[in-house]
Amino acid sequence: MSLSFSSGGSAGTNSRSSLMASGTGRTTRPIVTGTSVIGIKYVDGVMLAADTLCSYGTMAKYKDARRLFSVNSKTLIGGGGEYSDFQTITDLLKRNALEHQCTADSLYDEDNSEDCAREVWNYLRAVMYNRRNKMNPLWNDLVVAGFTQTSSGDEPFLGLVDKIGTTYEDKYIATGFGSYLALPIMREKYRPDLDEGEARALLEDCMRVLFYRDCRALNRIQIAKVTKEDGVLISEPFEIETSWESASFVSPKGQLDGDGGW
Repeated sequence: MSLSFSSGGSAGTNSRSSLMASGTGRTTRPIVTGTSVIGIKYVDGVMLAADTLCSYGTMAKYKDARRLFSVNSKTLIGGGGEYSDFQTITDLLKRNALEHQCTADSLYDEDNSEDCAREVWNYLRAVMYNRRNKMNPLWNDLVVAGFTQTSSGDEPFLGLVDKIGTTYEDKYIATGFGSYLALPIMREKYRPDLDEGEARALLEDCMRVLFYRDCRALNRIQIAKVTKEDGVLISEPFEIETSWESASFVSPKGQLDGDGGW
């Protein structure tokens, strides 16, 4: 048996091939995940909210993972699910925007048209469906918010794309655990004439309930909005006020006098 001690020997080749094989493996389940993203239309535009927690399994590992991303001046996306896949999607959108700018007829931003929210939503539908057909999906539920061009002018847009390419639009949307806990609240309190303050208060109420009831949620959140006048604005993370003095939180469980411990 002969051994090669050069950099291109059989040992080096085997190690490189094993690394390449491991790098092209399929994602069989999400590892580091973010939970709910909720969105709502209001009178001036569209607003999204998401917390900043990413969990490694059941461990609250990363508490500054920001899951709201500005695509351009009229489109915003929020993502739940596998965080690395969400980073892949944001990198893809950045690369597309750069290619569009570099191949445009004019070098001036004011002369170049940006993709509207509906175009970004349709593009992401194709991306997610393509990856699903390759049995290698991007494990995300994406909320797309912004304005879309119509014959009567720019109209607010709010749509969802899931990991298999299913899409729909609505006046209010929630992903993850929020589809069970936040949607009933928004159905009850939503009005088409909500102003910005009312829409923000409603989203904060939903995020507060999710923090109480979803063990993968956090009370440190971001809120983002898209309006005609200001474009996309994403807040810095902040903590919402919470209270654990509700009787259902402090009463003994299981008819035990203590805290339920041994």
